[in-house]
Amino acid sequence: MPAVVVGIRGLLDKELDKDEVPPAAPRALPCVCPLLQRERKRHKHIKREELLSSSLTSLGHQTMDSNMTVVRPAYFIIRGFSGTPHINYYYFFLLVLYIMSVVENGVVMALICLDQSLKTPKYIAVFNLAFVDVVGSSALVPKVFDTFWFDHKKITYSNCLTYEFFNFLTLTMQSLNLVVLSFDRLVAITFPLRYQIIVSLKTMFSLIAACWIIAILVNLIAVGLLTRLSFCRSVVINSYFCDHGPLYRLACNDYRPNDIISIVLPVSIIWAPLLFILISYMCIGAALAKISGGQDRMKAFKTCSAHIMLVIIYYLPILVTFSVAAKMPRNARIICLSLAAVIPPALNPLIYVLQTQEIKLSLKKVFKRMKQSKIAVK
Repeated sequence: MPAVVVGIRGLLDKELDKDEVPPAAPRALPCVCPLLQRERKRHKHIKREELLSSSLTSLGHQTMDSNMTVVRPAYFIIRGFSGTPHINYYYFFLLVLYIMSVVENGVVMALICLDQSLKTPKYIAVFNLAFVDVVGSSALVPKVFDTFWFDHKKITYSNCLTYEFFNFLTLTMQSLNLVVLSFDRLVAITFPLRYQIIVSLKTMFSLIAACWIIAILVNLIAVGLLTRLSFCRSVVINSYFCDHGPLYRLACNDYRPNDIISIVLPVSIIWAPLLFILISYMCIGAALAKISGGQDRMKAFKTCSAHIMLVIIYYLPILVTFSVAAKMPRNARIICLSLAAVIPPALNPLIYVLQTQEIKLSLKKVFKRMKQSKIAVK
């Protein structure tokens, strides 16, 4: 900008020198000449400053109109909790839940890979859910622990956008994966004789691939809209990670497209999947009501119990948090959101191990093989 100003000044001086009034005649009165010269200099200086000001103003408007995304900070600051004593214990608790999640989901994925009887469409979806839980926890908790435990609250612009993308990607995939599992249960109970034809391995892989494509596209659009924003005011994010809402509201230019995507995201991530799940269970309930035997009805319902618990654990904290978010203090909101992100991945494997007979049998087989291998070694 200084070089531009110097160039404008030079051009203006040349233009003004062309219009300069010729010097006074030599015989003019000596007392009048200095006054005229001073008046001409003052007029010339004022005119030059007015032209310079108007030129810089128009140049600034052109820059802001044509390059609205140039104002990108070198880093953001994640504020997190404020005024909360002994908060490091909470971060350590999140770390413990993360370790539990990685170990438990790792065991579930290993069982599905090693046991041929579990290589069915249903457990392909369970494997994908366990994988998403591990990725989501790994994308969030270690970074939160590093940010606040070691006080590394600064995060670069590109890293912040990447951080947001992976967190919301896994959040979206967890919800869509529950939709896939509800579809599996719907077909299994309402069309039991056609289940293997409708829900084949090919169908399940196609559904999971479609979910990944939808989740990636939706979140790429959300992050892409952030790249058009100028951040020329504050760089402090009032959340515990690079959250979409607190981030785009820091912008100093028009963020109406981001407002729209902030409405589309919850609809596509939470409300639409939850609506499909509720409708599917209404159909399942109608199908169960047609079963005459009470034991058969209960047996069929038990196949859905694990999925129902997963749905409650995932959606209930999110719905409660979003419904009263405006009235909640910021620290309480951060606690609710962080627990909603960390607790489901830690509990999902336990629910499937305790509620699913196939997983129990597979786990018993593994322990039996381990005992036999130890005896053989001895």
